[in-house]
Amino acid sequence: VGILWFMTVHSIGIENRLGTLGSYYSVKDYFDINPEHGNLDDFKSLVALAHNKGFYVVIDWVANHTSWDNVLTTTHPEYYVTDGEGNFIPPPGTNWSDVIELDYSNQDLRDYMINAMSFWISVIGVDGFRCDAASMVPLDFWQEAITELKNVRPGILMLAEADGIEYYNAGFDMTFAWNLYS
Repeated sequence: VGILWFMTVHSIGIENRLGTLGSYYSVKDYFDINPEHGNLDDFKSLVALAHNKGFYVVIDWVANHTSWDNVLTTTHPEYYVTDGEGNFIPPPGTNWSDVIELDYSNQDLRDYMINAMSFWISVIGVDGFRCDAASMVPLDFWQEAITELKNVRPGILMLAEADGIEYYNAGFDMTFAWNLYS
């Protein structure tokens, strides 16, 4: 084992939560950790310990959607896709009622996401990301983000939950290669 992959470590939304525990992919705050896992200092210490043992640390990154009560819903509601009446909406074509879709036509959202990912690399020390539902986020965002993130730390690992040569062209190092499964 050379890579420790931590599924989502972020705090989980409460509003429209599914079940008693909620979905770990219903991110409430990109700069916080789920209190079930301790606090940011605890996780930073865990990452450092993993590095001392020779492990690479990767975390899940949920870029397509957030919880209904994510901090951005009040500080930056313009970061979200809305219906004709201005209401937040779940990602189209899904039954994900506990999350709402982010709007990547907004450059400020793109900058926010890149900044948040950079925080986890430069402050917490993670070595990369497994990008959840990467195909639901525009490729040009990934290309921009990966270029900037690899300027922060050139050796990071970017894994797309997607497949196709276009993800490698955007800068991902690995994909799920679903088309090989049959």
